[in-house]
Amino acid sequence: MSDTTFDVIIIGSGPGGYVTAIRAAQLGFRTAIVEKSHLGGICLNWGCIPTKALLRSAEIYHHMQHPEAYGLKADNVSFDPAAVVKRSRGVSKRLADGVGFLMKKNKVSVIWGAATLDAPGKITVAAAKTEAPKGALGPGSYQAKHIILATGARPRVLPGLEPDGKLVWTYFEAMVPETMPKSLLVVGSGAIGIEFASFYRTMGAEVTVVEVLPQILPVEDAEIAAFARKQFEKQGFRILTGAKVTRLDKQADSVTATIDDGKGGTQTLTVDRVISAVGVVGNVENLGLEKLGVKIERGIVVTDGLGRTNVPGLYAIGDLAGPPMLAHKAEHEGVICIEAIKGLHPHPLDKSKIPGCTYCTPQIASVGLTEAKAKEQGRDIRVGRFPFAGNGKAIALGEDQGLVKVIFDKATGQLLGAHMVGAEVTELIQGYVVAMNLETTEEELMHTVFPHPTLSEMMKEAVLDAYGRVLNA
Repeated sequence: MSDTTFDVIIIGSGPGGYVTAIRAAQLGFRTAIVEKSHLGGICLNWGCIPTKALLRSAEIYHHMQHPEAYGLKADNVSFDPAAVVKRSRGVSKRLADGVGFLMKKNKVSVIWGAATLDAPGKITVAAAKTEAPKGALGPGSYQAKHIILATGARPRVLPGLEPDGKLVWTYFEAMVPETMPKSLLVVGSGAIGIEFASFYRTMGAEVTVVEVLPQILPVEDAEIAAFARKQFEKQGFRILTGAKVTRLDKQADSVTATIDDGKGGTQTLTVDRVISAVGVVGNVENLGLEKLGVKIERGIVVTDGLGRTNVPGLYAIGDLAGPPMLAHKAEHEGVICIEAIKGLHPHPLDKSKIPGCTYCTPQIASVGLTEAKAKEQGRDIRVGRFPFAGNGKAIALGEDQGLVKVIFDKATGQLLGAHMVGAEVTELIQGYVVAMNLETTEEELMHTVFPHPTLSEMMKEAVLDAYGRVLNA
């Protein structure tokens, strides 16, 4: 093979793309990955990772402001916005550099530039605006028997709420503020919006969240979302649900928003900055998909459970292949796709077992059906709950506000869903994900020994509660 011919070419180096490339190399494929901007994609550079670094700084700052709760003293606590951002960017760079190392380690060729599809198995790569990593291949024509699209997504833009990079931000600008705004309007209460609202509120900003739907965190269980809302409001959030921003009037260094309250009235709010967090859309444009006749519905590339599109030899994974638009879903989708290409017969992706996590304070995590969805499906269910206030470790941590909720099929004992709000629940949820994948029953969970004292004990207690056997509440 020449330097322009490969077995597999992956377009996009985010979590879905680079993990797929590694797995392809492990399976013996001669593999290349195309990137035009940053190795690691949005997740490592502008999404999952740097936001968690910001939120960690906010968490530590919060504890430093309230040392007396732990019998400690700290005076003149403050923060340096530039240093907070610098740490976040450093974390991001470390991981992005790590992706470059992994490509070299696994002998994956990096092609630097913007790819378009010319025909099945053939692409053209144009020069990128960003500097190529050392050793990367450049613009030109390339071909492969299998081409996998992993181009990710970008912020959704609504008419009248167009970001300008100065007063109206997307997550790009929200991650690197030159100064901390004193007041902030967040439009949208999904994971992205709530995480930024949590960060900026903890750092001292007056925060208002506007959500068009009647519930914040719309994909979460209603009971969990309501619990989280109360905690946010205790922290000083102002939350408007069933409302929408209809107009933004920009001044020199502030924005006045007109808000329809959904009850026939309007109000205005003047803030330093606005964050538009109304979702993301897949990057399906400028790839040549129309020319090849690739089936696209509502901005999403249509695939089967193994990543195959309607065009032979062309595959799509991650955000542009549809929700849930999560990095870990993209990674698993990519592994399934490449293993199917190899003929290993992997199981198709089961979206019902993909956990979702929101890293605000308190954290939120879930997997499977909400109580409402289970009832909509006509399921006869048992619901168990356990509060953080009944857990010794939570009390010792000073984190006694939270709830664990589980949903079982009454007839079979199948775990249908698990939902949590509270400290470290983004780490705990995987226990339930494993249980669901192993088709663990309620009886097996109740006979599992959990270590004491841990937060994880609440997971067992919630199961016991569903069957009238709770011990510590």
